[in-house]
Amino acid sequence: MLSNLFIAGALWSQSTIAQNMLRFGCSQLTVERADPLVNPGQAPSPHTHQIIGGNSFNLTMTPAEFDPPSLSTCTTCTYAEDFSNYWTASLYFKSPENGTYQRVPQFANIGLQQDGGMTVYYMPYSAKNNKVTAFKPGFRMIAGDPTAKKSNRVSICHRCQNPNSGFGAPCDAGDTAELPTKYCADGIRATIIFPSCWDGKNLDSPDHRSHVAYSNAGGLGTPNCPSSHPVAIPQVMYEIMWDVGRYKNAAWYAGGKQPFVYSFGDGYVFFFFSFFFLLCSLTLDSLYLLSLSLSRNTTHSI
Repeated sequence: MLSNLFIAGALWSQSTIAQNMLRFGCSQLTVERADPLVNPGQAPSPHTHQIIGGNSFNLTMTPAEFDPPSLSTCTTCTYAEDFSNYWTASLYFKSPENGTYQRVPQFANIGLQQDGGMTVYYMPYSAKNNKVTAFKPGFRMIAGDPTAKKSNRVSICHRCQNPNSGFGAPCDAGDTAELPTKYCADGIRATIIFPSCWDGKNLDSPDHRSHVAYSNAGGLGTPNCPSSHPVAIPQVMYEIMWDVGRYKNAAWYAGGKQPFVYSFGDGYVFFFFSFFFLLCSLTLDSLYLLSLSLSRNTTHSI
């Protein structure tokens, strides 16, 4: 199982973990008004999501009954044994001229080959106050809140890509919690950093977030977990490369405006929902070999 990697990861040195973290691309599986976590069984769900991963994704995916390794025949992710599903809100261009909407496509991240979709990271950091603990099968969590109006750049951020922006560490001083209010010639990189601390008991919670928490440091890095959520879990992070460079009209960005809106209807959002549904059948040996291959053959963006 995928979780075995992180049990072994707790025994590795911090530098070895950093070198052998998993970074892989997942192409688009579908774009649908579907959300089996927040709105299970509802068709359509309130807004669209872009979904990647195993092809057994459906409207319900009840944890006690749903077994993607036996139901999926393929995955859009680089590694054929990863049947997890990952999804986020879609981004749209809203025409300032006539109010029509056009979904903004994604493009491949640096060093990866994929058709749309996004980049997934697994980083099993050793915790300051506890060893890292493996995810349990069926574990679920969300990152972000589409109703939030208070900035929290350490967990969700946007970078305006241009020839001088680079592909460095996410959510630094050059990034913004909200969508950039200027033209981004080389796209917008959205980064979603999931909580890295767990209550140690629940695979999910009614709001899909109370069973997890961000470390006291927040964002990426070695976690120092709060007493309410003392168990360190592997850091999960997404990167989405939005192809906004095609929308060039300078008037659309005048006066601190921008023409983009997430599918839940907010153009000045500080957060957006991202979902993680761990359902994989990767072996320890295959993951270790893949992580070594990744460290040799791909360019890390953190």
